Amino acid sequence: MVNKIWGFFIVVGIAFAFFNGKIDIINEEILNSCKNTLELVFQLFPVVALWLGIMKIATASGLLQIVSNKLSPFLRIIFPEIPKDHPALGYISSNIIANVFGLGNAATPFGLKAMESLQELNHNKKEASRSMITFLVLNTSGLTLIPTTIISMRMLYGSTNPTEVILPCILATLISTTVGLTLDRILYYRSKHG
Repeated sequence: MVNKIWGFFIVVGIAFAFFNGKIDIINEEILNSCKNTLELVFQLFPVVALWLGIMKIATASGLLQIVSNKLSPFLRIIFPEIPKDHPALGYISSNIIANVFGLGNAATPFGLKAMESLQELNHNKKEASRSMITFLVLNTSGLTLIPTTIISMRMLYGSTNPTEVILPCILATLISTTVGLTLDRILYYRSKHG
């Protein structure tokens, strides 16, 4: 559906530019945006590659498993339906850790694996389980301690202090995670008892 909306906007924009004699502006913007995107990818790639490499090393060394084990008691409170030592808890904790370091790209594979594992536990395969919804809320709110992508973007565009966003990002994601999990609980209990 979103693809259709964007397609509609693109077609209408091009048609509008064509009928107003400004198709040259569209061509210029397409070329400029391609150039800017390529520059952005080349400048962000080293930072993302570094953190993905660190995550790979943490996984191979067992550090990620140790941190996952430390998160397990917290996750058992949030996800009481998941049996102890189920692989889903490991995937969820790995996803959380990647998000904490601002690595949405590294978090995605763990998130997909977590959803697959949660679907195995789901009794009604046509509807999302409570754990799946809670995980989606937790993943979307994404508590972040080190917003590496934002810091990289700020460095790219010449910020004099690219790390000054760390505290606001921590506060914003802490609030969004707290509110998201609170609403998740309230809506769950309301649907269960209402």
